[in-house]
Amino acid sequence: MIPSTLLRMLRTGRGYRLRFALMAAVPLVLAVGAISLLVAQQSRALAEREIAALERQLIEAKKDELKNYISIARTAYASIYGNAPPDDAAAKTRVMQILAAMIFGQDGYFFVFDYDGTNLVAPRQTHLINRNWAGLTDSEGTPITDRFIELARSGGGYHQHLWWKPSTGEEAAMISYVVGLQDWRWAVGTGIFIDDVLDTVAAARAEVEARIQRVFHYIGGITLAALLLVFLSGLLLNLRERSVADAKLKELTQRIFDTQEEERGRVARELHDSISQILVGARYALELARRRLALGHEKSGESLDKSIASLNTAIQEVRRISRDLRPGVLDDLGLGPALQALTDDFGQRTGIDVDVETVVFRNRLDEEARIALYRIAQEALTNVERHAEANHVSVTIKGHRRGALLRVADDGRGMTWPLPEKEGRGGLGLRNMQERVEQLGGTLRVLSSRSGTVIEAEVPLTHMLQPEKRQERSA
Repeated sequence: MIPSTLLRMLRTGRGYRLRFALMAAVPLVLAVGAISLLVAQQSRALAEREIAALERQLIEAKKDELKNYISIARTAYASIYGNAPPDDAAAKTRVMQILAAMIFGQDGYFFVFDYDGTNLVAPRQTHLINRNWAGLTDSEGTPITDRFIELARSGGGYHQHLWWKPSTGEEAAMISYVVGLQDWRWAVGTGIFIDDVLDTVAAARAEVEARIQRVFHYIGGITLAALLLVFLSGLLLNLRERSVADAKLKELTQRIFDTQEEERGRVARELHDSISQILVGARYALELARRRLALGHEKSGESLDKSIASLNTAIQEVRRISRDLRPGVLDDLGLGPALQALTDDFGQRTGIDVDVETVVFRNRLDEEARIALYRIAQEALTNVERHAEANHVSVTIKGHRRGALLRVADDGRGMTWPLPEKEGRGGLGLRNMQERVEQLGGTLRVLSSRSGTVIEAEVPLTHMLQPEKRQERSA
């Protein structure tokens, strides 16, 4: 089971590096493990084939050696055996003496069994002589004497079994070669111990295992280095991303501060340049009306009328500033009427011809999407007013299968690329539009040429309210 601490780390932001490392390391470890097993399997299979070939080669060399020994023995007793009748005891004795004298190496000798299983010659293991060994088997249950007699009757052959070494008295692997003297009913043979061959094969297998272990160590070292590289890469990437994120956060914070200060400055200028001046004018008109009333002047009514008109203008300015900060029609009537009011005010203020096309949505936009699209339209119209030198602007808001689309197009002089740095500062500019759309998971497209600029903002269907939440008013 995964420890609870690891689960908590994976569920939190602090586990980002751990998740990255696991996603990179787990496939790497699995791939390396699979490759290691495949390499080990293939290496063992190849080594086993090579060892088997070596073992066969060494065994064949031992068999050839046995054949040579038997050929020498046959040469030694051939003339005696060939000229003696089956019951010539003297000839048999001379042959047994010849074979008993033919010893070789540390443990090599010739042996003779009659077909009844009685040993006749065993110069280095004399305790076997004149005893019947029919049914003799080695410690693994392999028949010995009976198999010798069977091979002798059939003309001769090899037999691999265990036998006791004369030099040590310990059981060891041996290959024997037996031929038959059919007239005398003898099984004559000799054997060579092959423990040296088995030791060579075992040493080869041990070397293969050691080589495979070394390969595993090399692969493990490479894997460890790769994992360290992955972790270091993840750490460096995380540090870099964190540095970039911190820089972006600082930039965003500064932009927020700049936006706040710019908005405060704009509101202050609006209040000072319009509301304050209008109210000061109304105050002077009221004071003049008061003096005229005190003197009974006949134009005191004109001064009051002028004061009332100034107050009405101030009220209109307050409403305009309030609408710019947060249009009440957006909350009360929806996005379509709010855009209509925005474009009407824009046309009256700038003299630019504006067409507005709104299509009622099947499902109403949520609050975030309404505010974002309204601010994007507001910013687009502000850019048209400041930079485009356009004569006509068209604003379209409609819904489709992918979501909602706002389109603002003008016939101005287009944009100059790259944009000046100040265009992306503050709460204004294309950068602000892009961030608003990205927050909603939508897309922003800007097409600009000498014949005009088109700005399209699209928000996905996730920001369309479900039918049961839809209100009576349209978008």
